[in-house]
Amino acid sequence: MRAVAEFIMRGRMQATAVVVGAALLPLFFWLSAAAVSLVLLRRGVSAAAGLLFWGALPGAVWFHYGEPRLLLVLLGAAALSQVLRATVSWARVLLMSVPLALLFAWVIDLALGATLRETAEAVQPMLGEMLKQLDPNAGAEVLAQMQAYVVPVLGGIMAAMLQVSTVLSLVLGRWWQSLLYNPGGFAAEFQALRLNPLAAFSLLALALMGPQIDPQLAVLLPVCSIPLTVAGVALVHGLVSQARMATFWLVGLYVGLILLTQLVLPLIVLLAVADSLIDFRGRKRSKGPQDPADGEG
Repeated sequence: MRAVAEFIMRGRMQATAVVVGAALLPLFFWLSAAAVSLVLLRRGVSAAAGLLFWGALPGAVWFHYGEPRLLLVLLGAAALSQVLRATVSWARVLLMSVPLALLFAWVIDLALGATLRETAEAVQPMLGEMLKQLDPNAGAEVLAQMQAYVVPVLGGIMAAMLQVSTVLSLVLGRWWQSLLYNPGGFAAEFQALRLNPLAAFSLLALALMGPQIDPQLAVLLPVCSIPLTVAGVALVHGLVSQARMATFWLVGLYVGLILLTQLVLPLIVLLAVADSLIDFRGRKRSKGPQDPADGEG
């Protein structure tokens, strides 16, 4: 991956070739967004504007044919890259990813709303069977309430997937920048990532209470869970690094997130919320062994 980063930073033509070449292939849209992020983080908006323009052209074509991922992730990664460049704060990047994901959800509804509603109609019989198994006495009103959540939840999940792709593209661009110009810098940034209590509890409240207020707000559940999940993963990375534990624990974390999502994901979210109050990494540092020269001037 270092060779790719070096090629991108070799010049405008090389960077454009990577951005456009990856943009032409739907499965590599993340590489195009990461390349734009790298250039923007290192050289600023003016240097990345041309790349963004050329990458957006195939993105607009794919959007026209019902594939909005490339254009949305490309523009989203550029926006979050500018936030990170201006603030040097991953916490602010994660918070800004929430309104960005809500914008994604709105665009998805415009572009794929009919498809989502067709999918919702297709799963209605399955919902009815599921409801009968859970509660044989449930009536048509309960079923109608469940059906009202289908389209917002599907849209929210799609928006959250784009949100994750956007953040990961920025992560790759920042890691490339660290690899080339500041070795170890990205690891230190990520391992120190921590949300403040107001942000963490606000995200948790929006995720849990939004769907209770209105079915259309069910989109908030997956979207607001992403920053908390990333903060929880950063916490685990930081603790593993501080304790100098084997990478086996990180491998186990990611395997659990993939294979045992319903069990591991809520735990990671709760850890992030607790860390916003307790600061586990700060407490561990304060309890660490003191330097023998401490207090001796």
